[in-house]
Amino acid sequence: MSGTEKPVPYPVIDTDPRFTRVIRYFRGVDYLGGVAVAAFGPGLMYWFEKYQPSGNSGAPLRAAMKAAGVVGLLAGFLHMYTQSSMRFLGYKENAREIKMFREEYARLKKEGKTMEGYSMLSPDLQAVAARYSTNSILNVGLLPWFNIVSHPYHGQSEGVIPKEDL
Repeated sequence: MSGTEKPVPYPVIDTDPRFTRVIRYFRGVDYLGGVAVAAFGPGLMYWFEKYQPSGNSGAPLRAAMKAAGVVGLLAGFLHMYTQSSMRFLGYKENAREIKMFREEYARLKKEGKTMEGYSMLSPDLQAVAARYSTNSILNVGLLPWFNIVSHPYHGQSEGVIPKEDL
């Protein structure tokens, strides 16, 4: 660990989880939070219109509500993705995710597959993709960047995968 890294309170499962893995590991509370965030924009627009009417009923109001709905859906998804990613990075309680990760690891090992999957990219391009997407969730407010490339460059805490399997 370099001097600039801060210790996290829980074990790190993966510093660069694949997009689909993060979505598969969503919890029910993530969905509830995402729905709440998604509904906030249109709800706020409705509240403003009800208590301080703009006088623009009809098409302008419908367009504004649609825009608020789209932005709300995007914000809700990013909220869910961020919450799940924080558990992968060890910033939030992640016992359930560690259990799921170990089960997935055992299943893939039994099938003779690797956790990172197969990639058609060269090892150099895989390394570039890993450098761009590792810990990118910490800047999701500036630029949402997801890992969609299979590569072997995943940081983990000791004990997430049993030592005999490393």
